[in-house]
Amino acid sequence: MAAPDHAMPLEAQIDQWRNYLRRRQAIHSVDVAELEDHLREQVATLSDAGLAADEAFLVAVKRMGDLDTLSREFAREHSDRLWKQLVVAPSETEEPRTKARTAAVVAFGLAAVAAVALKVPALFGADLDDDAGFYARNISLFVLPLLAGYFVWKRPVELGMLKWLALGFVAAAVFANVYPFEGEGSTEGLTALHLPIALWLVVGIAYAGGRWLESAGRMDFVRFSGELFIYYVLIALGGGVLTAFLLVMFDTIGIDAEEFVGSWLLPCGAIGAVVVASWLVEAKQSVIENMAPVLTRLFTPLFAAVLVTFLGALLWTGGGLEVERDTLIQFNLLLIVVLGLLLYSISARDPASPPGVFDVLQVVLVVGALLADAVALWAIGARITEFGFSANRVAALGVNAILLVNLAWSAVLYLRFLRGRGSFARLERWQTSYLPVYAAWAAVVVIVFPPAFGYA
Repeated sequence: MAAPDHAMPLEAQIDQWRNYLRRRQAIHSVDVAELEDHLREQVATLSDAGLAADEAFLVAVKRMGDLDTLSREFAREHSDRLWKQLVVAPSETEEPRTKARTAAVVAFGLAAVAAVALKVPALFGADLDDDAGFYARNISLFVLPLLAGYFVWKRPVELGMLKWLALGFVAAAVFANVYPFEGEGSTEGLTALHLPIALWLVVGIAYAGGRWLESAGRMDFVRFSGELFIYYVLIALGGGVLTAFLLVMFDTIGIDAEEFVGSWLLPCGAIGAVVVASWLVEAKQSVIENMAPVLTRLFTPLFAAVLVTFLGALLWTGGGLEVERDTLIQFNLLLIVVLGLLLYSISARDPASPPGVFDVLQVVLVVGALLADAVALWAIGARITEFGFSANRVAALGVNAILLVNLAWSAVLYLRFLRGRGSFARLERWQTSYLPVYAAWAAVVVIVFPPAFGYA
């Protein structure tokens, strides 16, 4: 942790130290409170000895890290926490090899189970090509329950919560398969698209390990989700290169490996990589924590420029927005990516830092996305007025309305923060508290839309 500015008041320095600890995924709020009490005792003792407040703070932090027996015992007792990296020597901070090996074995074992589960329906005559609808609806059910199980194994939860998690996955499996969907109908596609969103909330509750009701616990899950995406993309890129080499090498000896790659390697590897990437996030957190803020700072201005250019072109041409199914999905994906970028940027930012240029870019991004979403809503409303209601149009109307509320209030809170009339913590709480709204809407689409629109 960087040394605090000597010009900062004592409470501001302690607040900065507290926020630093809270942003560590492995330190719980109750632990931070305990450590803060001990830190304040140290500061008070040093102040009574004649040190200035800022000097007392620096010495107290140093003692907490290197000399204080209680802190060292706390670190040893919580050997699986990142606190060890702050208070003990590097030689003492290595996780026991047996525990690290166990975590790797469990993760790769669950990845293998997910890959096998994907092929089990083939024993009953299902085929990836001929039964694409079945696989599309159930793809998240092959892996997300196992991923949730991995987190429950790492962060044991209460029996009552475990029952609710299991109930969520069972209900998802029922609604994904009990309805008589028409072949290639809209409601089947909407179910395939929205079910993973609803189940990701269940995974988040398992990941938080009892801290889901805390804003910090939900923000940790946001941070994990962004890091998981980065690792998964890296694994996918590496897997693509490996697959290309495999095809070329076997082709040189007259063996066509395309069927094996298409039926086994790609689908099984893609689904197992979700668990492997999650394990990597947990095991290599310090590496990705350094990479992710750089990526957010790189892509935030790029996406802001894209949105501003799009809105400018829309005004210049005076044209409307086409809301055909594929175009609408792509446009909404862009808005969701922008929202994800905003969320991850917030999670990677130090709440105690004052507003800066990057925050201005964030506001441009949010306002641009807000205006683009308003244009999309207007176009969808016009389409419904002209052609009537359909499953796709109502689903798009709902998600865009939800995005509009989220982006609008985010813009208000961010502008207040820039003007010094609000705290960054309020923006964090708003974003994390709004996450269940997306999952709830996804559940409505999965449960209500198929019968409401005749399963077509």
